Amino acid sequence: MRNTILILLVSFISLTSCTKRNNESDNGLMRIVFDPGNLKFISTSLNPKNKTMSALYGNEKALESLSKESNTPDTGALMKLVTWRYHDNPQYIGGTITGELVSIEIIQADNTGNISYGIQNSNAKKIPFNKEERIHYFMSYRPVSRP
Repeated sequence: MRNTILILLVSFISLTSCTKRNNESDNGLMRIVFDPGNLKFISTSLNPKNKTMSALYGNEKALESLSKESNTPDTGALMKLVTWRYHDNPQYIGGTITGELVSIEIIQADNTGNISYGIQNSNAKKIPFNKEERIHYFMSYRPVSRP
């Protein structure tokens, strides 16, 4: 009899705990996934003050430029720095995930040595960026080591 009561109690607890609904809303947050196309992931950074995270993508020439620790990108280099705001992951306590897309900055070095800088987000265009400072910032990234 005691075993039967114990089994019923455990079954009741198991069944009631599985029916709990998650009433948390996403608070209007939406995760944006960036498609780098044929560019490769190079490195990442985190800015806790602004609650942003960035990922640097580039082609082979960009990877070579950053590996050499050069001050300017090699000719033919193409780099994109994608920056998102991050927020808490509602499905995992203590984790963060990307959210609002802040900016996509692009640096491209053509065959004549000219380096162009552009930004592809209307919100970030209001912030004045110094081209030389941004190029220097891009070139300060070091490629992640891959095993």
